[in-house]
Amino acid sequence: MGRYTGPVCRRCRREGIKLMLKGTRCETAKCPMERQWRSSPPGQHSWRRSRGSEYRLRLREKQKVKRYYGVFERQFMRYFQRAERQKGNTGAALLSLLERRLDNVFCKLGFAPSRASARQTINHGHVHVNGRAVSVASYLVKVGDKITIKDCERSKKYVRVWLEELGEPHLQNWLKLDLTKLEAEVLAVPTREDVQIPVEEQLIVELCGQ
Repeated sequence: MGRYTGPVCRRCRREGIKLMLKGTRCETAKCPMERQWRSSPPGQHSWRRSRGSEYRLRLREKQKVKRYYGVFERQFMRYFQRAERQKGNTGAALLSLLERRLDNVFCKLGFAPSRASARQTINHGHVHVNGRAVSVASYLVKVGDKITIKDCERSKKYVRVWLEELGEPHLQNWLKLDLTKLEAEVLAVPTREDVQIPVEEQLIVELCGQ
């Protein structure tokens, strides 16, 4: 199954929160989630929807995380299996792995308005990690990795345009950014507190661990 190409605002309405799939537009009054008549889940009788079963609650949490980070089911299960092998809390380890994705980091640095836009930029070869071109959006950054923009005026101009429009990003403690050089460094592994989406990861563990 290919990547979803329909109206992304339906996904935010389905999950009941802003997934920031349209970048800065999600923070304006034009966002459907800001309109009372559009903030309900899509569907003719969505207003009747009850709390639902335990399975449904767990599934919604998983779908929310998948859509926020833009990963497929098979990708998500690989992250989950990797998190299970790590010591400590499986849910926190899963979210930490997803936070380390290059497209997520690129977006958090303010180099792109959304994760979808970040993926496109990475796929086109505009991003370097430790001096080498990386065109895989799912690349997991490590402590000490340096993320730079391709030494090309066109690439740097694209990033500067978004930095000017988005403003200086509010970076978390695990990232460091030099705006002059357009260079970032990973200082630490992201923790559960660094995850900005409201999610009950234990429900995901209960669903996927069955």
